[in-house]
Order: sequence, then C-alpha cells, then structure tokens
Amino acid sequence: MGGQTDGQGLTHVDETGAARMVDVSEKAVTTRVATASGRVLVSPTVIGLLRGEGVPKGDALAVARIAGIMGAKKTPELIPLCHPLAVSGVTVDLSVADDAVEISATVKTTDRTGVEMEALTAVAVAGLTVIDMVKAVDKAATITDVRVDTKTGGKSGEYSRAEQAIQHGRPVAE
Repeated sequence: MGGQTDGQGLTHVDETGAARMVDVSEKAVTTRVATASGRVLVSPTVIGLLRGEGVPKGDALAVARIAGIMGAKKTPELIPLCHPLAVSGVTVDLSVADDAVEISATVKTTDRTGVEMEALTAVAVAGLTVIDMVKAVDKAATITDVRVDTKTGGKSGEYSRAEQAIQHGRPVAE
C-alpha cells in the first residue's frame, strides 16, 4: 500500500528519489489529534507591553491566535505534499512568560492522515504573527522550539515527545 514505511524510509520520496504525494486512499478514517508548541523569544520591553498597555499594532496575542488558526486551515496550500483534509477543530493558545511568548496548538480531524503538519503550521504562523506585531519594538524577536508534542490516531498510534525522549535517555525540555 502506498505511503507505508517500516519507520526507516521517507514516505514522500519514491524509489528514484523523486518527490511524491503519499497515497492514503486505503488508510482507515480515524479521529486524529496533534499538538505542537513553540516560543517567540522577545525583549523585556515587549514582555512589559504584552502584560500591560499592548504593542503599537494592537492586541498581538489575539491577532496571532487567529493567524495560527488560519495557518492550520491553509497548511496544504503552504506545504506542497501535505494532504488537504477536513480540519474539525483548531485551538491556539498563547501566554506571556518571562522571556517569551509561549504558543501551543491542537488540531483535530476525522480523516485518513494526521494533522501534525497543521499543528506545526499553526504554531509557526502564530509565531510569525507575534514577530510582525512586535517588530517595531524588538527587531531581534526569534521563533524557537517549534515541535510536535503529541499525536493520537491512525495506524502508527500515539506519540508523545516527552515519552520518546525518556525512552531514548534524552532530557525532556520544558
């Protein structure tokens, strides 16, 4: 069946090395959920503005939340080999920490393929939007640590970044 791998091969590359879109037509339709997270490192001045009067462009966190949701919905238009699918729900949460804006996204679908890329795109687009909103005050704002945290559903089952790190003897970053 197209798209299956033993876990060692790349599914989006054929035998000749050419890019291809994986055939998911024979995969089961199941409920799938993915969460991703990331951070935007910002200056103490930006932290103060976000916790107080806001940045000059407006409500940075609200705009970034909506942008992240839009990013999840537009993922197949941005990532060439990503399947279009029926996104059932997207949540994007942003919080102001001492040195960063923390971003997390959860995406849900009932479909033939997972929503990890949608969750990652939601975080990345929300992060880019935070930078756009604060760049007048902090030109050095930086997106970092964008990653899948968990996924459920589908043939490959559940994944937890934290559990994977523990199994491989790696420290779990907060």
